[in-house]
Amino acid sequence: MLTVALAGKPNAGKSTFFRAATMADVDVGNYPFTTIDPNRGVSYVRTRCPCLDREERCGDEHCHDGKRYVPVELLDVAGLVPGAHEGRGLGNQFLDELTNADVILHVVDAAGATDEEGEPVEVGAHDPVEDVDFVEREMDLWLASILDRNWETVERQSRSPDFDVDDALTEVLTGVGATEADVARALRDLEYPEDPIQWTDDERQALASDIRERTKPIVVVANKADVAPPENLQRLKERNEATIPTTADGELALRNAADAGVVDYDPGDAEFEIVGDLSDQQAQGLEQIREVMVDNGGTGVQRALDTAVYDVLEYFTAYPVQDETHWTDGQGSVLPDAFLLPDGSTPTDLAYAVHSDIGDGYLHAVDARKDMRISDEEELEEGSVVKIVSTAN
Repeated sequence: MLTVALAGKPNAGKSTFFRAATMADVDVGNYPFTTIDPNRGVSYVRTRCPCLDREERCGDEHCHDGKRYVPVELLDVAGLVPGAHEGRGLGNQFLDELTNADVILHVVDAAGATDEEGEPVEVGAHDPVEDVDFVEREMDLWLASILDRNWETVERQSRSPDFDVDDALTEVLTGVGATEADVARALRDLEYPEDPIQWTDDERQALASDIRERTKPIVVVANKADVAPPENLQRLKERNEATIPTTADGELALRNAADAGVVDYDPGDAEFEIVGDLSDQQAQGLEQIREVMVDNGGTGVQRALDTAVYDVLEYFTAYPVQDETHWTDGQGSVLPDAFLLPDGSTPTDLAYAVHSDIGDGYLHAVDARKDMRISDEEELEEGSVVKIVSTAN
């Protein structure tokens, strides 16, 4: 399962976003460090279910009339403050938790109503763009500090006649979530000495920054968009194209209202319908949320998750089936499983995603949409429905 991590300074709304996206019971408070121990939960990205191409909907619990929700892990940990890479606040704990994250949602107080420490101030008093800069800088310095701590070992290794600086750096950086390919591409784009003793702090920091950009891509969640000055939202978008105006409070209210049966709403919808009785105060609150949704095409919570996985990471959803005619598993369930795969994945990759034994015993695959056998090297795409034929079936 992919891991999406929530980053940001204290009191920006990370815990509210987490609760809205997972409906988990977590502490939410208007004070710094509401979250101390990491919260882990399951959230979902939303996509078009292939059942829409058939006469009947699939009926899967994660499909709401053709809106398919695919699970991802969501991680919310302690907020960052300046100096986090040196352990200030709960910084080291937070940053270490990011090691295995695939993508980061940086929750920013777009209203500028909290200072750099997360303390409340007047709306517009703080520049949220500074928060985007500071989180990236803290992550870069954190990775650079890991390189620094391991550099003496790398220098000792360099005395060996078969020493290779690329191999040594790969060993260090794969420990913070980078793949061998990530390290190879980063080193290919940098000029650096073969002798690690000759490396400068600037060269180590340049490598750390490059690795962070490759392995920890960031989507900016411009939270509190309902009260944010419009110029703040615009400047955040100019700073990071992947910026999503969001009201985590609004999403949480809608999900609670949907659970109570007073609104008809699915996560990611651009609008909602009131179907139950409301007090005047509740109705007024929902209308305020509706205004934000009209301006931004929704509350932004689901869109942020979808942007992170489908657009930034460039993953897609594939559906393995046992019966290519009816798109069912062995029990007759239609489209029972959905897997997120990186762009360029093949039927063999899907087989291994289902189970290592299925992958080891892979024989061939059938495109269920076309009812024809496909090449083992064919690249699958969003909405692919595939029968995997394996000795382990």
